[in-house]
Amino acid sequence: MLLLVAFLTFASLWAQPNTATVLSAIDRDADRSIALLEKLVNLNSGSYNIEGVKAVAAVVEPELKALGFATRTIPLDEVKRSVHLYGERKGRATKMAKPVLLIGHLDTVFEKTSPFQKFERKGTQATGPGVSDMKGGIVVMLSALKGLQAAGLLEELWITVFLTGDEEDSGDPLAVTRRDFIVAGQAAKAALCFETGVRRGNLDYATTARRGYVDWELRVKGVAGHSGGIFSEKLGHGAIFELSRILNEMHENVREPNMTFNVGMVLGGNSVQPKEAGSGSVTGKVNIVPAEAMARGEIRALSLEQVARIKDKMHGIVASKNLPGTSAEIKFDDGFPPMSPTGGNKKLLAVLNEASKLAGLPELGELDPMERGAGDISVIAPYVDSLSGLGAIGTGAHAIGETVDLTSIPRQAKRAALLVHLLK
Repeated sequence: MLLLVAFLTFASLWAQPNTATVLSAIDRDADRSIALLEKLVNLNSGSYNIEGVKAVAAVVEPELKALGFATRTIPLDEVKRSVHLYGERKGRATKMAKPVLLIGHLDTVFEKTSPFQKFERKGTQATGPGVSDMKGGIVVMLSALKGLQAAGLLEELWITVFLTGDEEDSGDPLAVTRRDFIVAGQAAKAALCFETGVRRGNLDYATTARRGYVDWELRVKGVAGHSGGIFSEKLGHGAIFELSRILNEMHENVREPNMTFNVGMVLGGNSVQPKEAGSGSVTGKVNIVPAEAMARGEIRALSLEQVARIKDKMHGIVASKNLPGTSAEIKFDDGFPPMSPTGGNKKLLAVLNEASKLAGLPELGELDPMERGAGDISVIAPYVDSLSGLGAIGTGAHAIGETVDLTSIPRQAKRAALLVHLLK
């Protein structure tokens, strides 16, 4: 889908003064970018913090408007989430048939109840909630656009920006919460995602493929009674033993290459009551055979065919050989689909490496899909060539102490700016 040969042939003809202007403008913007990052990080925007996500959007939106973007927010009341932020800039001189779509997200995994709330700088490193995943990516995106504006190159480009408000815990159903996002992806010539970049040793990496995820919930029923009668014909084996049997068989028989299978929550006893945000309650006594048990987890896989195969295996384990006195059922809730590896995605990486070369920076490697979790770009990857991991580089995403390498912000912004220009 991409005219890679043409890109690489004409890249060397790009006027060097424009390149130098882009790069120097990004360098000059470095301190302001860090200040903006601090401001964004200090605004809590956990996925369930409706007003917090709106506050982050309210900071980013004027930045886009100052760059000539027409913007709007898309309410997510229908799915009990906050807002998406959309922007579009169609340069007057552009002859592009389709826009380049830049994507990211406004929310983080850290809700208002988290003890991790503030930006702290320590030399060239900083810590804070979402500092790399992915408020650092938003700052990289904006710095790249500012570099292009300083060189007068935005007038040659058609760019759309889509920042989702619920990437870390999307509203249900996905068809609703990602409705406008899918439309934007279908209309684009390429999609570039500014989620956290990855560095191993002295080499930076970009992502051409990533696994999707499917949530699952396993429910087991048994017969309650005095523990002295467990394993009898009347009471059977109890719900917890049957839950354990199923999980052990899944552990032994479900796993395969390029996928992971995780159990994230287990409740067992009586009156099992899970809650949406990850907590739950249960009652039980050591002398009562448990009547209920529940487990929740997820599957991460690299293709839809692999997801279907794993679901079939799990269904088979749940349905067969239930322990006496028990029954079980499993339900699946499809989350983000996989971003499967494609030739078009690999070509985008090649163009990124040409951009990196023009910026005087080293080439990037292709990240192993097992090192990248699910994300928004997977939703539109079936429709458009896609590349991810273009944001600020950090460590410890989703955990207290999350960090960002502040020196990576201008480096990644330079690559992104030149990549967008090469894609015109």
